[in-house]
Amino acid sequence: MPPKCKFTREQVVEAALAVTRAQGAEAVTARSVAAGLGASPKVIFSLFRNMEELQAEVLRAADSLYRRRISEGMSSGEYPPYKGSGMAYVRFAREEKQLFRLLFMRDRSSETIGEDRESVRPQLELIEKNLGLDEDAAYLFHLEMWLYVHGIAAMLATSYLDWDMALVSRMLTDGFLGLRLRYEAMKNESKEA
Repeated sequence: MPPKCKFTREQVVEAALAVTRAQGAEAVTARSVAAGLGASPKVIFSLFRNMEELQAEVLRAADSLYRRRISEGMSSGEYPPYKGSGMAYVRFAREEKQLFRLLFMRDRSSETIGEDRESVRPQLELIEKNLGLDEDAAYLFHLEMWLYVHGIAAMLATSYLDWDMALVSRMLTDGFLGLRLRYEAMKNESKEA
């Protein structure tokens, strides 16, 4: 009978997440993860069927960390909750460049991606409540705002820009106010028609 593995799946995922954070998702190999654990690559294959299974778990762990950061940003009180979600997104891109790339800048051509309103439900509810928009309009507003926020985040994640968070805050406010004016004008136009 082979000896029992002294590592857990969670420890292996954490080691793989550490490799991803330091060197990117491409650097996650059985050898690099095992080296982080001070073990043999056999450890990985005693706990996971293959590297794809481990990589899927790393993706889930990165997404969990990201969602926690967004939630914290919305509830911290540093910014209004909706702006807090955008600031947290940008901060995540700035502080966790490799995880941001894994989650939001990987090739998704082989994935089926559908509309997912549930993952942004808290943001939609804030937009609906604060701007008086129905769910469909709130979703479109959020998508347009997210594209703006994502652009800033992507430039920070790739080190194209090195803006401080005060400038990012100002830019998110400006973008939000401009978009809000546009949606208010559209509501007024539909009332007059």
